[in-house]
Amino acid sequence: MTSKFLRVFLAVAVLFVISALAQTSSAATPSSPSATVATPGASGTTATPGSTGTKVGAINIEGAIFGSNEGRRDLETLGKKFEPKQTELKSQNDELESLKKQLGTQQDKLNEEALATLKKQIESKQKVFDRAVQDAQEEFGTQQQEIANRVLSKMAPIVVKYAQDNGFGMIIDTSKPWPQSPVLMAGEGLDITKAVVDIYNVQSGVPAPAATGAAKPAAPRPAAGAGAAKPAPKPTELPK
Repeated sequence: MTSKFLRVFLAVAVLFVISALAQTSSAATPSSPSATVATPGASGTTATPGSTGTKVGAINIEGAIFGSNEGRRDLETLGKKFEPKQTELKSQNDELESLKKQLGTQQDKLNEEALATLKKQIESKQKVFDRAVQDAQEEFGTQQQEIANRVLSKMAPIVVKYAQDNGFGMIIDTSKPWPQSPVLMAGEGLDITKAVVDIYNVQSGVPAPAATGAAKPAAPRPAAGAGAAKPAPKPTELPK
């Protein structure tokens, strides 16, 4: 499961979930002027719940999902679950490296048959190791996707409501930096990632994971100039 695949998945999921929620909210909004609720926004903008605002906002949706307390907790739990597999893969890799070192230092001393046997052993173990790594990454990625989908389904309504309440007519995703995405830059004044994460943390009731001395994967990078949520594990591969 690659980072690109996860980001495409998240982008598509955000598009469908948020669009559906926005349409539902719009359809449920009374048309009577007396039912309009004015909410002050930045630059004097007045937003009406269910209506389209005029401002453009930005959110690092990947960073928001895995920067939330729930996302961080579940990703750390997943990492711990895969620690035995990491240990197993490290053992296989160490064995491979030992055989390769043996080949490099003894190939001029071994007879033809012994050399062929050693090379065949390395080739066989390399194939088994590569397959095991691929299977582990796919399994890890699938479970990451499940976490992302679960958190996103609850976070999307918050994004929609925040946008409506604050006069945003468009929210762009800055999970990928330019040129991987069409967003060249997004100033901090546009970014709503932290605000959405803070609201989500309160509503979810999940406390922040306890700090540990273990090293964690790097946080997702936002687009150039964009604000970012609190540092979060990067949901792209098996933890190191």
